[in-house]
This record gives sequence, structure tokens and C-alpha cells, in this order.
Amino acid sequence: MPEIGGFRQKSRRSFVTLILTVLTSSQSILIVWSKRAGKYEYSVTTANFLVEALKCALSLVALLRIWRKDGVTDDNRLSTTWDEVKVYPIPAALYLVKNLLQYYIFAYVDAPGYQILKNLNIISTGILYQIILKRKLTEIQWAAFILLCAGCTTAQLNPSSDHVLQAPLQGWVMAIVMALLSGFAGVYTEAIIKKRPSRNINVQNFWLYVFGMIFNAFAIMTQDFDAVMNDGFFHGYSLITVLMILNHALSGIAVSMVMKYADNIVKVYSTSVAMLLTAVVSVFLFGFHLSLAFFLGSTVVSVAIYLHSTSKARR
Repeated sequence: MPEIGGFRQKSRRSFVTLILTVLTSSQSILIVWSKRAGKYEYSVTTANFLVEALKCALSLVALLRIWRKDGVTDDNRLSTTWDEVKVYPIPAALYLVKNLLQYYIFAYVDAPGYQILKNLNIISTGILYQIILKRKLTEIQWAAFILLCAGCTTAQLNPSSDHVLQAPLQGWVMAIVMALLSGFAGVYTEAIIKKRPSRNINVQNFWLYVFGMIFNAFAIMTQDFDAVMNDGFFHGYSLITVLMILNHALSGIAVSMVMKYADNIVKVYSTSVAMLLTAVVSVFLFGFHLSLAFFLGSTVVSVAIYLHSTSKARR
């Protein structure tokens, strides 16, 4: 019986990781597609709010199915204590800033370049793993960090330009800030989720997304209140915008599932595969040309993340 349980958990982890890879690979493409004439005609803050609201609703639907099947237990009930809930505003606020930057970074980098730069979060993840989760990384994993930096730099080389990097300074700064925010939020969220292993993941997600809705509502009032009141909440929305919101919502839930049943390292490896898929799809959708530098950089990044994922962290 333990072998069956272990097989089911491994299968669940593999399935969720596969779903996350597919969703992540299409995420940046949908964001680029949602722009018209190089600009977002819709409010980014309202889109983020709807993402959090949809994730919250999907978590409730999942809980309703569980309650009907297994009944309400201590591990799946929504009622909780302040001591359990008070930790969720921190990652919710971090994800808010990170998600907003995710839209604005496309003013400086294209979709494949964004996927490359996004892999910088493996560095912040590794460092924060040691600080927050008290996990020691192996020499191979640290070597993978160096390979990752080299791969990211190589992939940004533009052979047709005198400039070494395709991404301007603003793009790199935003990518580094996003990496730090994503790494800290990811590791902190994993620590919260795994602090009580028996707690139903949908309950944990629900409270995280409730605070996400609160912070995003505040962002709407402070940034886009006049535009929303004058033009309407859904001004500028299109089918692509709706698909993008759905993608972000499902990606967010998939990430939490990976953290629950695996860890942030698996999430990073999934991101690296998504990077390659994005580059290939961008060739057909945006006329992106895969240069030798991009191919070599992507290969090095993939090898680095592979080494990092297969090398077990010491406790």
C-alpha cells in the first residue's frame, strides 16, 4: 500500500509539473498578444484582480467537491485562526508587485528573452532556500547557478548588433527585481504550505488568493481608479485577454500544487522547459529567429537547471 501511495503522489507531481510547463510556455505569448499597437488597452491591475478572483473561485469549487465527497474535516474546513492566516499577506503582496512588473517588462524584452531572464529566479531561489528553509545546496547545484548566468548572458547576445545584450538596462533591472520577488515569494509560500502537510491545499490557496484580491483591489484604486470609473472595469478586454487571465489563474494554482507535492526546484526546471517551448512557438507566431547564441544559451540554461534538479539538496 505505501508503494501505491508513493506512485500516486509521484504521478500527481509529474502531471502537475507537465501542466505548469505548458501553461508557463504560453503565458508570455498571451501577454504579448494581448497588446495592441504595442500597448495594453485594458487595465493591468483589473486583469490581475480577476486572476486572483478566478483562482479563489476555483479553489472554492474544488473544496465544494471535496466536502460533498468526504465531508468537512479539520484539514479542509475554511474556518481558521489568525495565527494561520497572518502569514499569507506577505507572499500575496510580493506576487502583486511581481505580476505587475511581468506586464511592463515586455516594453524592453521579447517573449523568448523574457523566458531566459525569468530563469534568474533560480539564483534567488537557491540563496533563499538556504536562508528560509535552512537547506544546504550541493556543489553541483552551485555550479549550475554559474552555468545559468552564463547561459542567460549568451542567449541575450545579438550577433547583428554592436550592443552585447539585446535587453536594455531597464529590462535587466526589472528581471532581477522579479527574480528576487519570485524567489522569496516562492520559497516563503512553500514554507507556509508545508508547515502543515495535512492541511488541504485548496484551503491554503483560498486564503492566499483572498489577500491577493485585497492587494490588487488596492492597486486598482491607487493606479487606475479614474480610468476604471470613466471607461469601465472591462475596457479594452478581448478574447486573448480572457485567455491570458485564465492561463495566469491556472498557472498560479499549478505552482501551488507543485510546491505542495514537490518544491521550488521542480518549478524552476519546469520554467526552463517552458522557455524552450516559448522560443520555438515564437518562431511561428512572431517571426522570431533562433540565433546560434540563443540556442547555445538555452542549452546551457537547460543543462544548468537539469543539474540543479537532479542534485539532491542536503538538509
